[in-house]
Amino acid sequence: METRNTQERSSPAKPISPAEQPWTIQRILAWTTEHLKKHGSEAPRLESEVLLAYARKCERIQLYAHFNDVVDEATRTQMRELVKRRVQREPVAYLVGHREFFSLDFLVEPGVFIPRPETETLVIKTLDRIAGLSASRVLDLCTGSGCVAITVAVREPRARVTAIERNEIPLRVSRKNAERHQTRDRVQILSGDLFSALPAECPPFDVIVSNPPYVTTAEIATLQPELQTHEPHAALDGGADGLDVIRHILETAPAYLKPGGWVLLEMDPSQIQPVLELAAHSGIWEPREVYEDLHGRQRCVGLCLQT
Repeated sequence: METRNTQERSSPAKPISPAEQPWTIQRILAWTTEHLKKHGSEAPRLESEVLLAYARKCERIQLYAHFNDVVDEATRTQMRELVKRRVQREPVAYLVGHREFFSLDFLVEPGVFIPRPETETLVIKTLDRIAGLSASRVLDLCTGSGCVAITVAVREPRARVTAIERNEIPLRVSRKNAERHQTRDRVQILSGDLFSALPAECPPFDVIVSNPPYVTTAEIATLQPELQTHEPHAALDGGADGLDVIRHILETAPAYLKPGGWVLLEMDPSQIQPVLELAAHSGIWEPREVYEDLHGRQRCVGLCLQT
C-alpha cells in the first residue's frame, strides 16, 4: 500500500496540450508573429506588438512588463479581427489610426498617405537650412498628414510654416495633427493645389519642401498591396515619368522663394539624376545637392535659388 502511494505521488503530471495553454501576451505575440510572417509581413514582430498594444489600450513597452499575463476574451476577439484585416494587407497604421514619425505620433486614416521613415530626411535638411534664422518661413507642398510641416514647427519654434493640401481627408487630418501637437499658431494649413492656394500678397519663403507624388502611373499597378489597394493614389501618381509635380515646383518655386532660398524634394532614387539635369538646364538652381535617407539610399534633392 505504501509503495503504491509513493508511486502515485511521484508520477509525472499530465502535460498541458497546446489547446489548453492560456493565451498570455507572450503566446499571442509568438503566434501572431509567425502568422503574419507566413502572409508576407516584412516586420511581423513589430506589427504584432503594435496591434496587441492597440487592442489592450496600452503602450508597446507595457507588453514586455506583462509577458505572462493572460489576455481577456474581449481583447483576443479584437486582436483576431485586427490580424485578419492585416493578413488582407490593410496597413497597420490604418488599423490603429496613427503612425510614428520623427518620434512624434501622427493621426492617419484611409485616404491619408502614411508617413515613412524615408521622409524624415526632408525634416532634417529643412531644419539644417533654417538653423540660426530668427524668424524663418517654410512652405510644405502636398502636406498629407502634415508630418513634415508639423515636425519642423515642433523642432524649430521660431519657424512659421505654411502647408498646402488639395484633398479633403488629409486636409482635415493634418489640421487635427496640428492641434494634437499644439502648432496651430505656427502652422497654417491651406486648401488648394500647390502654389495656387497661396494668397496674392505672400511674403517669400526661406525653404520650400515637398514629398510630392512621384510614382509613375504605370508602376502603381506593381506596388505592394498596401499601397496599391489601400493608400490614396493621389499621393502616389506623378504621371508618366513620375515628375509632373516636381517639374511644376521647379518652374514655379522661384517666384515664392527668397534669393538664396532652398527647394527640398523627395523622390525615387532613379529620379535623382533626371531632376538634377532639369535643375541644371534651368540655369537658376545652384548649388544642387543630393541627400540619403535613413537606409543610405539617395532620396532627396536640395536646390538653392541663385542670388
